[in-house]
Amino acid sequence: MPHQASRERPLDPESPEPIEIPYTELSEDALRGVLESFVLREGTEYGERDYSLDEKVAHVMRQLERKEAQILFDPASESVTLVVKKR
Repeated sequence: MPHQASRERPLDPESPEPIEIPYTELSEDALRGVLESFVLREGTEYGERDYSLDEKVAHVMRQLERKEAQILFDPASESVTLVVKKR
């Protein structure tokens, strides 16, 4: 599941802010790649039961659909991550 990312920014005031990428703007393959990369990178425990990659991806997808998480692109590092939105 997505985590609350640190919002610490580099000391460079010229460093651009992360850009939210609506999941609906990504192709099916690109979205799947982002979700798989996140799930595999996180190594998140999902409880007592083992979940398949497809189940983990579906779980994160539901969080995106419910607007509980978002995809961010960081121009400074040219990387993409998922974060839980602040409430």
